[in-house]
Amino acid sequence: MNKSFALAALAGIVLAVALVAWQGFAVVAEAFASVGWGLALIVVIRVAQVFGAGLSWWALVPGIRGFSLWIAVKLRFIREAINTLLPVAQVGGDIIGARLATFYGVDGGTAGASVLVDLLTQTATQFVFALVGLGLLVALGGNETLIFWVSVGLALMAAAVVGFFFFQRMGGFALVERGLLRLAETEAWGSLAHVANLHDRLQAIHADNRRVAASFLAHLVTWFVGALEVYVALAFMGHHVDFADAVVIESLGHAVRAAGFLVPGALGIQEGGFIALCAVYAIPAPAALALSFAKRVPEIVLGLPALVAWHAIEARPVAPNPAASPAGQQSPP
Repeated sequence: MNKSFALAALAGIVLAVALVAWQGFAVVAEAFASVGWGLALIVVIRVAQVFGAGLSWWALVPGIRGFSLWIAVKLRFIREAINTLLPVAQVGGDIIGARLATFYGVDGGTAGASVLVDLLTQTATQFVFALVGLGLLVALGGNETLIFWVSVGLALMAAAVVGFFFFQRMGGFALVERGLLRLAETEAWGSLAHVANLHDRLQAIHADNRRVAASFLAHLVTWFVGALEVYVALAFMGHHVDFADAVVIESLGHAVRAAGFLVPGALGIQEGGFIALCAVYAIPAPAALALSFAKRVPEIVLGLPALVAWHAIEARPVAPNPAASPAGQQSPP
């Protein structure tokens, strides 16, 4: 484990424990227990979300035999599990996902390019989702200080999305590709040869407006589906909110979590964010903490099997195929 990530994780755990201790362990545990079998519904909702995210990724990949929708969804579960359960900066799973795609007939350039565009559409739709949440919060007349800082955060997020888009479209990754290929000439970094044609594949995907639009739409719908987790958890705890209110909490909660990407799982940061957001609706802090913990349940229930699946794929006696062509490639048995 990288030392910096270990320290960040420790700080996050300390913050989360401090927040629970501040409210009282017994009170928070009681609120969490009241969710009851609603946790099963939350897990089902998360499955639908990850399926939608897998569909978004698959929509960007040209028709390649072996890389089916099922495979894209399976690898998406693995991407999510790595990003939420392992000490990486919430993008390590995406790098691994691109590599695993090469096991199923996707050439390295296409795999990397598809993940990069997928991350772009995911982040862009998250921004739109958060913008909707902010608009609803302003209409509600929420806390002005909270609105100000959320607005600042979204302004920075907008700049990052625009910058990421132009970096992809204006040839920024051509420079990255050349640097990686130079590294690939050394024995220690030989596997980086898989990224050949990364820039060309990026431009090809961006040029296919239909695929990019399909990915964008699927991601956007998936974000709104996630608001059902908030709606269900709070309803079981006896705090009934409208779906629009759930959208505010979910969208801005994700924005807060994204801001804490350097902390594994945004430990402590997500909990603090939910306390601030739920306060707008007079939902007590213990219930807000219980909500955060309820949303972490699917990460464990679905993430652990996904990590096992990752190990099983890596253990297969099949090497990635960086030279795979868009047709005629077979996936591992």
